[in-house]
Amino acid sequence: MSGSVAQQVHALADRYTPDRGDPAYVVTHYDLDLDYKVSTNRLSGRAVLDVTALEDVRRLVVDLVGLRVLKVSVGGAPAKWVHRGPRVHVTPPAPLPRGCRTQVAITYAGTPRPAATLWGDVGWEELTEGALVAAQPNGAPTWFPCNDHPSTKATYRIAFESDSPYDVVATGTLVETRVRGSRTRRVFEQHVPMATYLASVHVGRYVRRALVGTNVPIAVVLPAIHERDVMHDLARLPEMTRLFGSLFGAYPFADYTVVVTADDLEIPLEAHALASFGPNWLDGRRRHERLVAHELAHQWFGNSLTPATWADIWLNEGFACYAEWLWAEHADGVPVRASAQTHWSRLARLPQDLVLADPGPVLMFDDRVYKRGALTLHALRLQIGDGVFFELLRDWVQSHRHGSVTTDEFVDLVDVHVRRASGAAGGPAAEQAQALLYRWLWATPVPRLEPAAGGW
Repeated sequence: MSGSVAQQVHALADRYTPDRGDPAYVVTHYDLDLDYKVSTNRLSGRAVLDVTALEDVRRLVVDLVGLRVLKVSVGGAPAKWVHRGPRVHVTPPAPLPRGCRTQVAITYAGTPRPAATLWGDVGWEELTEGALVAAQPNGAPTWFPCNDHPSTKATYRIAFESDSPYDVVATGTLVETRVRGSRTRRVFEQHVPMATYLASVHVGRYVRRALVGTNVPIAVVLPAIHERDVMHDLARLPEMTRLFGSLFGAYPFADYTVVVTADDLEIPLEAHALASFGPNWLDGRRRHERLVAHELAHQWFGNSLTPATWADIWLNEGFACYAEWLWAEHADGVPVRASAQTHWSRLARLPQDLVLADPGPVLMFDDRVYKRGALTLHALRLQIGDGVFFELLRDWVQSHRHGSVTTDEFVDLVDVHVRRASGAAGGPAAEQAQALLYRWLWATPVPRLEPAAGGW
């Protein structure tokens, strides 16, 4: 390890994950060349980060957890570095002026493992046979060096070499496969900007199946022993993609992959154009189809549109939860109003201490964020009407496609649509919509669900 006094670098304006991210620079592309041995859970790699300095930089910070740095270069020249805790402090051979573009290359190795966080263990997870990455919200540095913050989106190339008996799925399009003896190297490319926490990899003994009847190519990667149950539980996924496409706008990626692991998982989880389930969630009885809808909806809300900070998590989870209710109404005849009333009654009996637009790190994944977020959307829909509401959602998705979003931006777009729909008399209607959003987003008591008394 080269010696240098580490500079105290201010964190991004995100108190939810204060030990991640460096606002002094952005990464526009990650080129990862990785080698993984399943039997020993040994990962070695070289990461090349295309970076742009946003200010004059004497030292920059890269996030890396639980793995050992072997070598660092900046612009092709050796650089000094200090690795302390989850952060690698890199000193370039010469200061980087604002606007400078260069490459930071880091060679590293070790035994990857999840990071212990406020929300439990997140990141790289070793399975009985294989591994997976479940990185939300800050587990990406457990397998590659990165500037780990949801607002820093980049393109990726992931070259992953592993033992040939195992299949590998990574975020991106598989563009190359090469077998060399007992090892297989696969190269994946992701040309759509992606947040670090949405980058994923799966290693396991899998077979691949395709779902038919949809305009979105859907692949299912799963252990052969679970094929019958899984394919039964996913049979309505093509119809789901059509429904969400009509309500939210076109599916935002080229395809969709569902990976089912051999091991049971505590929860399903979304990644970029990918979702992960354990066999316990797809057991042939279609008991958890709402979660299939939830993870699919995240491709629009969370993956294409990614929160600018973790305080905006309701823009992921509230929208995905509301999509569950929309699917239940379409597929099974359960009215959205019934789902809303059921969950309103439950929330009304729980502590009234949650600020939806900024729940704080402890409550970030509290179920109340999910359900109150969905109820916020339903309350807004009741007030502004179906036509305006779904036009608003489609505009929200299209205007921020593959970008970062905030609660304030959503509130502003609501104002635009309400004023446009109500014409010259837009002032009172817009004020009513803003007042409703304030009660649901920034006040703690759960407001009552009721439609507006009058029309436009």
